[in-house]
Amino acid sequence: MTEPTPSPSRADAARNRKQLLEVATRVFASADSEPSLREIAREAGVGIATLYRHFPTREALVAAVYADQVARLTEGAGQLRTSLTPALALRRWMDLFGDWIATKDGMLSTLLAMIESEQLPHARTHTDLIAAIDDLLRAGHATGELRTDVTAEDVAAHLIGIFTVAPLPEHAARADRLLNILMHGLRPTT
Repeated sequence: MTEPTPSPSRADAARNRKQLLEVATRVFASADSEPSLREIAREAGVGIATLYRHFPTREALVAAVYADQVARLTEGAGQLRTSLTPALALRRWMDLFGDWIATKDGMLSTLLAMIESEQLPHARTHTDLIAAIDDLLRAGHATGELRTDVTAEDVAAHLIGIFTVAPLPEHAARADRLLNILMHGLRPTT
C-alpha cells in the first residue's frame, strides 16, 4: 500500500514550518536580545499570521526550536559515531553543542521562564545529552582512543565552562582552542 501524496497546502505548511524553525534558530543565535516574532516571520519570508498558525505563542516557537536543536544534537552524536573515529566524532559533536548553546542566546529569558514554570522538559534534555556524550565516550573506550575514567557529566561540565568563557560566535577561535585542549586531556596517557 502506498502512502497518500500530501496535498499542496500541506506541503506548503510543512515547508513554512521548517523555514520558520531554521530562520528562528539562526535569528535566536545571532540576537543579543530576544527578537520580535515579526522579525522572524519577515526573515522567513512569511506573514506573521503564518508564524502564529504554526507557533501560536513565543513560547511555542522557543519550545520547537529547543526541541529541534536537542534532536539534532542527540541524532548528530549517532551519525558522527558511525562515520568518524570516536575521538573525532566527540570533537565534532562538541562543535554542535557550542552551536546549540549559541542558539539559546536570543531566547534565553523565555527559555528560563519556561524551565522555571516546567513548560520545558529540561531534565529530559539533560538526560538525552548525557546519553549522547556517554555513547561517544563508550565508543572511544572500546577503541582505546579516550580515557575510561572520564564521565559524560565531566565532559558536559567542561563544555558548559568553555562556552561560558568563550561564547560563540564572537569567541569562536578561543572556544576551538579550549575544545582542542579538552580533547587532548580526554586521550589516555601513555
